[in-house]
Amino acid sequence: MPKINELKEIIANSNNIVFFGGAGVSTESGIPDFRSEDGIFKTLENYGAPPEIILSRSYFQTKPKVFYKYYKENLIHQDAKPNDAHLAIAKLEKLGKMKAVVTQNIDGLHQKAGSNNVLELHGSILRNYCMRCESSYGLDHILKSTEIPTCSCGGIIKPDVVLYEEPLDNTTMSAAIEYIANAETLIIGGTSLVVYPAAGLIQYFKGENLILINKSATEYDSYANLIINEAIGKVFKEVVK
Repeated sequence: MPKINELKEIIANSNNIVFFGGAGVSTESGIPDFRSEDGIFKTLENYGAPPEIILSRSYFQTKPKVFYKYYKENLIHQDAKPNDAHLAIAKLEKLGKMKAVVTQNIDGLHQKAGSNNVLELHGSILRNYCMRCESSYGLDHILKSTEIPTCSCGGIIKPDVVLYEEPLDNTTMSAAIEYIANAETLIIGGTSLVVYPAAGLIQYFKGENLILINKSATEYDSYANLIINEAIGKVFKEVVK
């Protein structure tokens, strides 16, 4: 396949690659995305409100019981395993080519695959903290809790994920901008590039090769050197042996 060979050549000749990924990176691990026909935004029944409302800061504060019911049933996939994309990206880091992974995902699969320098724009389900005393808790505590997870101090525990109405972490965003601005090659995969401010990171790229790997077209296709409309795991399995 000519496009696969072209991507292989670009990676072979690049020593400063950054990967920027979205929900499509984890769908091959069995984690649904948000906006497709089978995405979690279609899950309206049994909750009394659309996901955009339930997953907001104000809803978490006023109706934490319903928030956690939705959160546990739709956003936590503890049996999910890294797929070919996660594993290939981790391998490229070990080879010294992949300098950073910038992800919109909260599942921790990049780290599970072996990537070390992962910038999680939207946080992680693996980290949780007490809103009163700021004590830290792992995912197990959330899963074992009935209804609303609480701290030993009595405070409510919040997942370290960015909810609607919350800003992205400035330190993480600044680091992502710096890596992307200095990258020779930027590979964007599994994202339709419609969610801002994360999607706006592409404007900082000034390097040679902009690669877009996504099943559907994006509004940034005209800026790319190479576009591959395939499942990202399938692509990386062919490219990184």
